[in-house]
Amino acid sequence: MANGHATRMGGDDAAGADVRTVSVSDGRDVAYAEYGDSDGVPVVFLHGTPGSRLLAGVFDERARREGVRLLALDRPGYGRSDPWPARTLSDTGSFVTAVLDDAGVSRAGVVGFSGGGPHALAVAATHGERVQRVDVVAGAVPPSRRESPPLALRVLEILASATPTLARGLSRLQSVLVARSDPSAVVSQYTDSRDADGISSAVSELVKRDFVEALTNHRSGFVAETRTLAREWDFSTGHVTSAVQLWHGGRDSNVPVEGAQRLAEQLPDATLTVLDDADHLRTLLQSGDRILEEYGRESDGQEVESVESTSNAGHSASRS
Repeated sequence: MANGHATRMGGDDAAGADVRTVSVSDGRDVAYAEYGDSDGVPVVFLHGTPGSRLLAGVFDERARREGVRLLALDRPGYGRSDPWPARTLSDTGSFVTAVLDDAGVSRAGVVGFSGGGPHALAVAATHGERVQRVDVVAGAVPPSRRESPPLALRVLEILASATPTLARGLSRLQSVLVARSDPSAVVSQYTDSRDADGISSAVSELVKRDFVEALTNHRSGFVAETRTLAREWDFSTGHVTSAVQLWHGGRDSNVPVEGAQRLAEQLPDATLTVLDDADHLRTLLQSGDRILEEYGRESDGQEVESVESTSNAGHSASRS
């Protein structure tokens, strides 16, 4: 069982959202915020690695307009959630369902961005009865299905596995430096260098705040997830029976699209939409509105279908 209690954060969160904490069965607290329409269709938002609940604030206005209730949580060890260094991907369902219980939601859509993608699929694999459908946006893929990762990521994975104390120290230093830097310093990590200046100042500032919030209180969440995502997933993709929509950018250098194509082939019911001109961050910005629009149609009592195409079984692909 989970016991939740609400705390008001004032202007700390994007859109001034209320933040609640819910205790999971082992006594750890997980924090989450709500954006959009409080009476709308419930959708869980899982941030990247590193990241926090704040990132969902970029969709607050659109979610409110589409009638979507966004439940954005800090995974353990990020933001205001307690650390859980030994957790694995299969543990994700325990704290996501605790949030759903606290929010009075029996079943919800799940959206996972970047490192949140594997977590979204893990929830569907282990707690499929609580999942309406899954949207994986620029999602990380299993090591056996990915292209060679960027050098910086390979170094982080080695440090997280071999010297986690050093990795935490470096993460803390990076957080301090980012807090003092222009938002472009963070945005450039998620965008194509050919067009890094095309992100609005409001989005850039929110991405910076999300990064700093992720690492301010704890660094163990980032180190633990980096280590976990460098290993093969501890759940079977064959157990993900929910419909899955994968959204991926053709210019995503963080997670090249070839990995998403291989992942889609592993899932029983998956549709892959490739956004040809999108990099890592722009995949989130471009697909987010379309995902919310789909859920918005459900709030009007209309059947929700894939934007591009619907797969009844197996894998289909489309480009946009």
